[in-house]
Amino acid sequence: MTFTWLGMLWLLLLVPAAAAAYLWMLRRRKAAAARWANLAMVREAMGGKSSFRRHIPPLLLLGSLALMLTAAARPNAVLTLASRRATIMLAMDVSGSMRAADVDPNRISAAQAAAKTFIKGEPRNVRIGIVAFAGTAFLVQSPTTSREDLNAAIDRFELQRGTAVGSGILVALQSLFPEENIDLPGFRGGFGGYGGYGSTFGGGYGGSGGGFGGGDPSPLGKSPPKAGKKPPPAPVPPGSNTADLIIVMTDGQTNAGADPIDSARMAANHGVRVFTVGFGSTDGADVGFGGRFMRAQLDEEALKQIADMTKGQYFRATNSNELKKIYQGLNTQLIKETKETEITALFSVAAAVLALAAAGLSMLWFGRVF
Repeated sequence: MTFTWLGMLWLLLLVPAAAAAYLWMLRRRKAAAARWANLAMVREAMGGKSSFRRHIPPLLLLGSLALMLTAAARPNAVLTLASRRATIMLAMDVSGSMRAADVDPNRISAAQAAAKTFIKGEPRNVRIGIVAFAGTAFLVQSPTTSREDLNAAIDRFELQRGTAVGSGILVALQSLFPEENIDLPGFRGGFGGYGGYGSTFGGGYGGSGGGFGGGDPSPLGKSPPKAGKKPPPAPVPPGSNTADLIIVMTDGQTNAGADPIDSARMAANHGVRVFTVGFGSTDGADVGFGGRFMRAQLDEEALKQIADMTKGQYFRATNSNELKKIYQGLNTQLIKETKETEITALFSVAAAVLALAAAGLSMLWFGRVF
C-alpha cells in the first residue's frame, strides 16, 4: 500500500494520545469512586466483573479515528478491477457448415443465441464489435455500447462458403486499431461491412480492397503503409493489452483467407488476447449447402495454438447449452485490469461503520451515545 499524502500519517499519533486520555479518565473516575463511603456505590461506579463491554464502544471509536486519519493520507493499493475502457470483438463463423442440425435447431441459431446471451451479460460501458467470417471476413458491427444494434447485426447473419479464421482475427484487429496499417500477405480486408449480401461474401463487400486474396507478395509486416495509416508500433508482450480482446467462434478449419497462426502472431504483438471457441465435432460431419455436400471438421489444434500464442484460452462446445455456459463464463473473466487504485473511500466507509457501531452499542447498553 502506498499513500499520496504520506505526511498526513503523522496524524495517527492522535490515536495513542486519545487512548492515553481515555485511560487517564478511567483512573480519575476510580480515584473519585474510592472516596465514596457506600461500597455498593463504589462497585457500581467501577463497573464490576462484567464491565469489559463498556470499553468496546470507545475501542470501536478509536478504530474509526485511526481509519479516518489513514484515509486523510489517500491510500492506494494494486487492485484487479473491471476495465472501464474495454472493447470486445466477437468474430463468428458463418460458413455453410453452421447450418448443421446436430444441435437444436442448428449450429448457427445456437451460436446467435449464445452470442446474444454473452452481450446481455457484459457491463453496459463495454464496447462490443462483431465480425462475421466465411470465405472472407467483414466487420458487421463496429464497436458500440448499443445492445440493440449488436443483436440486430447478429440477426442479419447469412451463411456463405469457406472458413477464414485468420481473416476474422485480422478484421477484428483492424477494428481495435483503425489508425494502424494491419496487413498480411493475401489480406485485403476492410470495413465496408456486408454492403448487401451477395452469393458470396465477396459479392457484397464494399471495403477498400475487395476482400481477401490477390495479396501483396511482400514479406509479413513489410507491406507499405496505406495512405492515412500509421505503421505498426513495436511489439508488446502477449496478453499485456488488458482493455481489448477477441473471441473467435468456429466449427471448422481454415480453407481460405489469411493464415490463422500469422494473424494470431499479429494479435500477440499488439498484446491482444484471443479466446477461441470450437463448436462441433473433431470427427467431422457431412453438411449440405448450395446443392453440395461439405465435410465440416473442427481444427482444435489450430484454435489451441491461437489461444496459447496470445495468452487467451481455448474452449470446446459440442451443444448449445455448453456454448452458452462458455460465453457466460467468459463474462466474468475477460476484461480485467490490474492497476494502482486510490482506496480512500473504502477507509472512509469503514470508519463510518465503526463510528456508528460504537454509538449504537453505547445507546443499547448504557442509554447514552458515549
